[in-house]
Amino acid sequence: MIAPFKTGYAQDLTLAKGPGSRIAYAVLLAVMAAIPLVLGEFYVGELGGLFIFAIAGVGLMLLTGYTGLVSLGNAAFLGIGAYTNAILLARGVPFLISLPAAGLLTAFFGVLIGVPTLRMSGLYLAIATLAFGSIIGTVLQKWDGLTGGFDGFAVQTPSILGFKIEGAWGVYYAALIVLVLVVWVSLNILRSPLGRAMVAIRDSEISAQSMGINLAVTKSIAFGISAGITGLAGGLYAHYVRHLAPDSFDILLSIQLVTIVFIGGLGSLHGAIFGAAFMRLLPQAIAMVRDDLPFGLGQLPGLEPSLFGLILVLVIMFEPGGINGRWVKLKAYFAAFPLHRKPAARRQKSYAKSERLR
Repeated sequence: MIAPFKTGYAQDLTLAKGPGSRIAYAVLLAVMAAIPLVLGEFYVGELGGLFIFAIAGVGLMLLTGYTGLVSLGNAAFLGIGAYTNAILLARGVPFLISLPAAGLLTAFFGVLIGVPTLRMSGLYLAIATLAFGSIIGTVLQKWDGLTGGFDGFAVQTPSILGFKIEGAWGVYYAALIVLVLVVWVSLNILRSPLGRAMVAIRDSEISAQSMGINLAVTKSIAFGISAGITGLAGGLYAHYVRHLAPDSFDILLSIQLVTIVFIGGLGSLHGAIFGAAFMRLLPQAIAMVRDDLPFGLGQLPGLEPSLFGLILVLVIMFEPGGINGRWVKLKAYFAAFPLHRKPAARRQKSYAKSERLR
């Protein structure tokens, strides 16, 4: 894959690669802001859910894609953020305070789970985070006085300066604003010494430690940041579903978040957004063509999970860079056309932390 030509270290620290990128992002934001004016309520609601899962995907991407720590417990962080925001709103706390508070409390739990798992990696870390998710799920089910247990918890409609955040349009704009802020903060984290330390740990813990990086502190901070961002997504998710139930934040949701990261492309914030779009739009596409599938395939039970699994396997086998990796290769191909070179776009190997030699 052709890498952009750089002539100075300052180019590594810029948020945008050039004026063209700034213009493209400005146009994209303008289009996103205008979409609710032309689309119906159903599509606006689906896009709002897409933005919420993109926020959660960015949080997991910082942990898995940039730090190399695999987590199967981010659904628990999503649940903590959702219930914290809903409970604070029910007690009269303003939305502008309850949502950040949900992110901060979830970040605390992220550090709490990160510290005892510092010596773990790969499969062992995934199992530990899975156990943490099971514990949080049990707490949400049994603590009836606070969470409502299996009866669920109704989420109140918040307001900002007199404007109520309700319906598809309210959730859409709230999620879009939070997504833009989260991506901006994440980009600044990644170009900071902390972000470079996270990437160094992902590539080689021994080399990172030899360069003076404190592995324990960096991993704990990475867990906290990832959990905090996921908690913000959970707070918005509470308004998206309007009624919280503890069984909504199970292992299947954690697997969906991991799928977003791997299909979108490890080590890319764009990949988190691409993966979220894939995860949210594919079920709708399946529902649209289900009745037209031949041989009764549309009536088979488990069609959607089977397709997700098949696509994940195909991506890992033939495009480890995910959707973002393919997008980068296409851009490089057209940028060099007709003088492109096929060897420059060959499939590159991409490894998870558990697959690399330490």
